[in-house]
Amino acid sequence: MYQALYRKYRSQTFTEMVGQPVVQQGLKQAVATGKISHAYLFSGPRGTGKTSAAKIFAKAMNCPNQTDGEPCNHCDICQAITQGSLEDVIEIDAASNNGVDEIRDIRNKSTYAPSVAKYKVYIIDEVHMLSTGAFNALLKTLEEPTANVVFILATTELHKIPATILSRVQRFAFKAITLGDIQNHLKAILDREAVSYEEAALRLIAQAAEGGMRDALSLLDQALSLSQDNQVTLAIAEDITGAISQEALTAYVLAVFRQETAQALSQLDTIFDSGKSMSRFAVELLSYCRDLLVAQAGGQVGFHDETFGQLAQEMSAQTLFDTIALITRYVPEIKGGLQPKVYAEMLTIALSQPDNQTPPQLPADLTQQLQALQNEITQLKDDFARLGASPASTQSAKPVKNTYTYKVDRNKVMRIMQTTVADSQQSKAYLDALQDTWNEILDSLSAPDRALLLGSRPVLASQDYVILAFDYSFNAEQTMKRPNLNDVFGNILSKVADFSPEIIALGQEDFDSIKEEFRQSRMSPKEKEAQARQDIPDGFDFLDAKMERFED
Repeated sequence: MYQALYRKYRSQTFTEMVGQPVVQQGLKQAVATGKISHAYLFSGPRGTGKTSAAKIFAKAMNCPNQTDGEPCNHCDICQAITQGSLEDVIEIDAASNNGVDEIRDIRNKSTYAPSVAKYKVYIIDEVHMLSTGAFNALLKTLEEPTANVVFILATTELHKIPATILSRVQRFAFKAITLGDIQNHLKAILDREAVSYEEAALRLIAQAAEGGMRDALSLLDQALSLSQDNQVTLAIAEDITGAISQEALTAYVLAVFRQETAQALSQLDTIFDSGKSMSRFAVELLSYCRDLLVAQAGGQVGFHDETFGQLAQEMSAQTLFDTIALITRYVPEIKGGLQPKVYAEMLTIALSQPDNQTPPQLPADLTQQLQALQNEITQLKDDFARLGASPASTQSAKPVKNTYTYKVDRNKVMRIMQTTVADSQQSKAYLDALQDTWNEILDSLSAPDRALLLGSRPVLASQDYVILAFDYSFNAEQTMKRPNLNDVFGNILSKVADFSPEIIALGQEDFDSIKEEFRQSRMSPKEKEAQARQDIPDGFDFLDAKMERFED
């Protein structure tokens, strides 16, 4: 059975890793000196070698014949880890095992000593997919690590990892692999496979991979499957990447430069009829013009045909600057518009007819018009100032009555407060869970629901209810009017905080008022009297006996 190139040529030692010298040296040094930490986090773009590095690291720390931090790859342990059959090295995909139960199972099993190897290693890929509850369960394990157990976490989205996890692991940042490193690695593989190639084809594949070696090898696999004469050509690379051919781009730019609009539109039709994306065309046209500009400045550019050099000599730098600016203006419409071909044609006409792009002439008396408007604004300000200072206008002005009313169920809120006081420890745990995941909850809501809940915060929580305090009571009322909000909110909460309460929304002022009323209701008569005495100003204690107190 045919084995994909990215699997066949997966790195088996640190030396074979491509484009990650800092990671390579750091992990080798840790093995060579025996300073193995209990937890590591590998972060970086996809296809940059995170999982491969984790398996090499697992082999190196367990290999009985390791030399300077490198595994031998010949012993039984190295062979078993390479084949994925060693029971002491466990690979887990967090995308499909992201629940609390799965992590608890790992925590329980990690307490057992390794059976064959020196270290038991857990490799958790895409760890950012874990739920909040699962992260909390993992945190407990990282806080109290078991001897001879190593966790290697891998993620492409570092910003989704909780800070509590980040502070307990050693971090290694994998960088996007450079164009030259990818191209050289592809050359080495094709040399081993005895396949001929064109340099321009490999460069195009490396560019399309965007820093990911796995993507580059997958594209190379496709190119080999299309090759009939055991050669990777530029034409094949253009087909599999969807790139526009250099000849087509050069012919288009040449027609535009010569202001041959009909010829330029014809070249655009040829590109479109060959199945090329107009979005890709705009991006590559921008890159082509950039290369022309760099070539004029004496910089290094990629492969181009002979006509490219002629264009670089003939086109002025200012023309290229104007061309790039015009292309940049049209790129969003070509990428996001319903008719990208139409926008591409508009761009073509605009590029090939620069004389029609002159800005409209400003009126000759523009300065006088602006001065007249400024005088009018000054006069209006003076009129408003005199109007606001007149007694008649002051007396006739009436305060605007606030017609907004929102009925708050104070008794229900008081009962919830009573429940939280009765079980304060559990209520605090619920509230902490809510506050820690509040931003995650908001991000999970739809745009209208998220906009409605902005400016709110959880201030009280129990098993059955959560009270949200809003900066504006109007938003609280609108929240209570959403019949499906509790269902959506409950589903999200059950995933991230393991409980599903009902929302009670009210304004911050209402909440403060009810909280004070609740506090007063729980005070004894002596406490109330002591508080009342605190309200008497210093030096007026003699009035205390003559004052009459009553509840408002």
